[in-house]
Amino acid sequence: MNRRSIRLAAVIATTGALAVGTVAPALASAPDAHRRGPAKHVLLISVDGLHQSDLSWYVAQHPHSALAKLVGGGVDYTDAQTTIPSDSFPGMVAQATGGGPGTTGVYYDDTYNAALLPAGTTDCATAKPGVEVDLTEDLDRNKASIDAGQGLAGLPGSILSMTGKPQTLLDPTKLPVDPATCKPVYPHSYLQVNTVFEVASQAGLRTAWSDKHAAYDILNGPSGTGIQDLFTPEINSDAPGYPAGGDWTTDNQATEQYDGYKVQAVLNEIDGYDHSRSTKVGTPAIFGLNFQSVSTAQKLPTSEGLTGGYSAPGTPGPLLVKNLDFVNAQIGALTAELRKQHLTGSTTIVLSAKHGQSPTDPSQLTRIDDGPLLDGLNAAWRKLHPGAADLVAHSVDDDGMLLWLSDRSAAATTFAKDYLLAQNGTGNDIKGAPKAFTASGLTKVYAGADAAKYFGVRPGDARVPDLFGISAQGVVYTGGHGKVAEHGGAHPDDLDVPLVVSGAGTPKHVKDAAPVQTKQIAPTILNLLGLNPQALQAVREEHTPVLPVR
Repeated sequence: MNRRSIRLAAVIATTGALAVGTVAPALASAPDAHRRGPAKHVLLISVDGLHQSDLSWYVAQHPHSALAKLVGGGVDYTDAQTTIPSDSFPGMVAQATGGGPGTTGVYYDDTYNAALLPAGTTDCATAKPGVEVDLTEDLDRNKASIDAGQGLAGLPGSILSMTGKPQTLLDPTKLPVDPATCKPVYPHSYLQVNTVFEVASQAGLRTAWSDKHAAYDILNGPSGTGIQDLFTPEINSDAPGYPAGGDWTTDNQATEQYDGYKVQAVLNEIDGYDHSRSTKVGTPAIFGLNFQSVSTAQKLPTSEGLTGGYSAPGTPGPLLVKNLDFVNAQIGALTAELRKQHLTGSTTIVLSAKHGQSPTDPSQLTRIDDGPLLDGLNAAWRKLHPGAADLVAHSVDDDGMLLWLSDRSAAATTFAKDYLLAQNGTGNDIKGAPKAFTASGLTKVYAGADAAKYFGVRPGDARVPDLFGISAQGVVYTGGHGKVAEHGGAHPDDLDVPLVVSGAGTPKHVKDAAPVQTKQIAPTILNLLGLNPQALQAVREEHTPVLPVR
């Protein structure tokens, strides 16, 4: 993975696109009546990295497991796909809004905006637009601490005391600036459409969520108030007790410990408390969490003496098997607590994933260091344009390639596309042995107007990548040998995720093989709760249907 950004002195013209996105009233043109739905509570669980094939394999191996009971207790959509790009942020935002990146304005967790101003700008009248929009741990007041800089004593054991308003832990000096207001743009303000949390909150229902960065403030929606209890321990903070310098993702056991904090938060919410168990507030109508431990078990070459990734095409290796057992046990704990609190009959559980992971066949892995590719592109551009800035203003390359350019003209975007498709070289395979690649590891490149069309926005949109490259199956952009899988691209391994709707309001033992998308989760949640799916702006814009649950 390579992420680069330059601040432009003066090259990008304002496109006319809104920098932040004008957000209409959340219930505009939609009835606000709250009818009685089949569920009082919806528990949403995202197991990041999990494929439908992983879930099917595990259920076949463990027919009496918690995961098997969950699948058997509802509708199992066996042909579900997440967003493109298949990253955590657009994936989760889709589940919460009903829209894809072109509608929500969220393409990745680390992108670029040609209309916003650099962080720290105070003279907005003369500042030149163009800035990285970073929605990662880099926004935290202290990204080395699991509490993101809140200053709790006794960490990490005291992490459940972390605030439920993590936007207060974001450093405003690191946020891009809106040229219209000359004020920092918080993640929730960056989202162009409303969320299920906002709709439920406006209907008087309680909402909660647990995720991995304070920047998941974005799920609050443009109002900034959609989630009453948002618990976001920082996953990329230092993990005490594990190898020095490592965060919670560099050791799979550490990731399991980290996920355990979020599970405990949800258990507290099932019991009717806030995430910290300090205040009795009632079980939320919409709540849930994401698991990260499957993702790290897929990515890490080894951890705890076990081999990560897949041992054969589609067959989980030892570390991943261990972690699937862990996730199964945690889901079993959540469902047991629902039974204990007599909430089973009034709760629907939705199981899915923000993204998959590629490749699931270890023999397909080709690791490519994208740094020299981008350096070469910039050098070639400057050679033709003496005195010009680097052509690549910002890049995000995991197992796909997203580039934002300092020159957005057709000539520049075509130049970048042609250059990349002409580059051949040598990467390395699953064993670290040399492995040749062609065309920068890409099979298809959308550039300029074609990239805008791909994402359904007009050319010159301030947020859309100037180049989106779909890599060959198995390509992972990374230096060295530190990863055996990644996500972000458009392969079936990136996109084919589970989608199970189980519990209140669903029939049992149903398998639905029709193609569906994870963005359909959002209107389905509202429908289950008796709220109007058309209250979601993205649902109206994209005509996103409710999943055929009943």
